[in-house]
Amino acid sequence: MKRFLTSLALLACAPGVAHAQTAPGGLEIVALGVRGGIVDGDLTSFLIHPTGDPRALTCDAGTLGQGLLVAQKRGTLSGESAGRALGQDIKAYLVTHAHLDHVAGLLIAATDYPGKTVYALPSTNAVLSGDYLNWRAWPNFADRGPAPRLGSLHLRDMAPGVAEAVEGTAMRATAYPLEHGGVTSTAFLIEAGQTAALCLGDHGPDSPGHDELHSLWQAAAPLLREGRLKAIITEASYPDPREDKQLFGHMTPSRLIASLRDLAALAGGPEALRGVTVIVDHIKYLPGEEEATRRLITRQLAQASDLPVRFILPRQGDRFVVRP
Repeated sequence: MKRFLTSLALLACAPGVAHAQTAPGGLEIVALGVRGGIVDGDLTSFLIHPTGDPRALTCDAGTLGQGLLVAQKRGTLSGESAGRALGQDIKAYLVTHAHLDHVAGLLIAATDYPGKTVYALPSTNAVLSGDYLNWRAWPNFADRGPAPRLGSLHLRDMAPGVAEAVEGTAMRATAYPLEHGGVTSTAFLIEAGQTAALCLGDHGPDSPGHDELHSLWQAAAPLLREGRLKAIITEASYPDPREDKQLFGHMTPSRLIASLRDLAALAGGPEALRGVTVIVDHIKYLPGEEEATRRLITRQLAQASDLPVRFILPRQGDRFVVRP
């Protein structure tokens, strides 16, 4: 247990662990924002691109500019600068759902950084277009909705379970619906060559009438058996204990472990998860309680887990490389 906690703490805090080295065929993941609220400059967003290829996408975009500046300062951007990354390298946004802490960065960046494609389920793009890009909440930078349409953002509807090439990149993405307290959220399977990562938006555990997580794991299990799925970005917004009625469509460490056990069973047993990195984000810190909450969730993951995965609680600007 002590060795596990020490390793977990080092992985969560040190940007050089498996970050500085790159190898062809892998994926690089930079945490542009990791929190589930309160601090508006550090909201959910992950920059993802193949190793050696700066053409990138983001999974969610609650924070963009600030996260890129932090990564630039920490030396974890593969490109020259935050401005280049936002202006040239990021080609697309994969949006899990339209809650403000997942889209604020892309809305603000649309004023000066056009030419991005937003990949999302139709329900998510409908909220972006109808509730934000409507000339009331924000100018219509999209290519649909009320005129005039400025066209800085191309809204592209995805069909669940159908892989699509991400325009301008060497990656492809597949969307899978998730349930988030009455809102349809999304998990994206992101693939480059033989390497795959899953990025899950906000979600709760499966419940009567909702088996979206189980369905996602059914789709992911073959990739685990083939040794292709290397990273899972998922949430644990609250520490345990927490009653179901107080989850509000989120997860805790014990519920996350239970869900990962379901994935392991579908993939042939716990050994199928050996070598998989699980990046745990969207923790809801109260002001002044960040470190205590991080330590508590770290400890609870260690105590609950009987799976051979590597848990990481990222900090803004951390970079990770996953390899085939």
